[in-house]
Amino acid sequence: MPFSRRSAISVAVFALLIVFVALGFWYESRQVAPGQASDSAPVEVTNGSDRGPGSLREALFIAASADGEVTISVQVPKIELASTLPPLANAGGIRLLTGEQGAEIDAKALTSGPVLDVAGPNVSIEGFRIRNCKAAAILLRAERFRLQSTTIDSCDVGVDVAENAEQVLIERNRFANNRVGIRFGASNRNTIVTKNEFAAHRDAGVWAVRREPDQRGGAIAIRDNRFTKERVGIVTANVAAILERNELIDSTEAAMQLMGAGAVARGNRISGGAAMGIVAENARGVVIEENEFDGLAAYGIMLKGSADTLVRGNRIHNSGYGLAFVLGSAQSPSTAIDNTIIEPKFNGIDVIGDSPILRSNQVMRPRALALKVVDFQPVDGQKVRSQPFLEDNNFEEGGKALAAGEARSTGALQR
Repeated sequence: MPFSRRSAISVAVFALLIVFVALGFWYESRQVAPGQASDSAPVEVTNGSDRGPGSLREALFIAASADGEVTISVQVPKIELASTLPPLANAGGIRLLTGEQGAEIDAKALTSGPVLDVAGPNVSIEGFRIRNCKAAAILLRAERFRLQSTTIDSCDVGVDVAENAEQVLIERNRFANNRVGIRFGASNRNTIVTKNEFAAHRDAGVWAVRREPDQRGGAIAIRDNRFTKERVGIVTANVAAILERNELIDSTEAAMQLMGAGAVARGNRISGGAAMGIVAENARGVVIEENEFDGLAAYGIMLKGSADTLVRGNRIHNSGYGLAFVLGSAQSPSTAIDNTIIEPKFNGIDVIGDSPILRSNQVMRPRALALKVVDFQPVDGQKVRSQPFLEDNNFEEGGKALAAGEARSTGALQR
């Protein structure tokens, strides 16, 4: 019996020791060593200076040494940088947030380099105003990135996206008075630019340009954005991009400029300004369909030096001109089908040194010609003939509907 009592006591003591050891391990795991962060305790930025305890610089160093995802909460209204910050890099990810009132990062003292260098995956940034950058506000060179509710103003480039960046969401931000709002150098997979506002960029709101066509697959989705008073709203060249349901207002040169291969412009609304709507220059296999244009001083759509481009189901009204086809490929002609042009101030369709396929288009109440066809004669060189193929078009002149075959005799088509 005594032996049993001692055994029971030993077992009880051993059990207590196990409990104390477990509690010790739990306590240690919940502690944050100096210079480290935990998931449950955000790192707070309480100092708006360039460096020192509580500064954004110190918070980024802490985040870089943490084991898991880190939340950095900026609690000051303004941060003034004097030198380049360390990169945002943590394998578990970094969430860089502000309080309810937001926070401004003023980069006017930086002479070079990005304000925020996103070098690691799983980074999200929300609620900031970044301004006065001589280079990029955000350099993105990692995957799984999100930017939301942020304003980028008066920088060279708002967000500069490197080739290796994938799974990118840029949503509900404002870009204004930069040289370029967002710049892409490749067809970044699973990338969405949506519900942003762009205004008054010196070069373009979105710039997606590559020297050669990108063969890696995937396309950047640029949709449901608003562009106002841009030099050019969207520029693409050899980057796969789907441009859908964007609104572009009062552009000064062109709402969209599409070059090379890979672009689809669908369902956009383009209004006002002295510029053209969509210019496809030296484009190959581009699709321009179901867009609406109104109040433009120049052409709704111009194709220049392009081949195999499809212009379908677009609506152009109250503008200077409708469509233009200039010096395209006779071997791989572009096609315009089911487009409607209402009351152009001048010609409905101009063909200059090109031989496109024009099928089932309507030009209603033009103030000049429904269709004008002109050969191109360079100063020194051989004349380029215009020989469009016409089928089932509905052209009007003076309120009278004309079949395509009647156009030559009535003047609706002029050479």
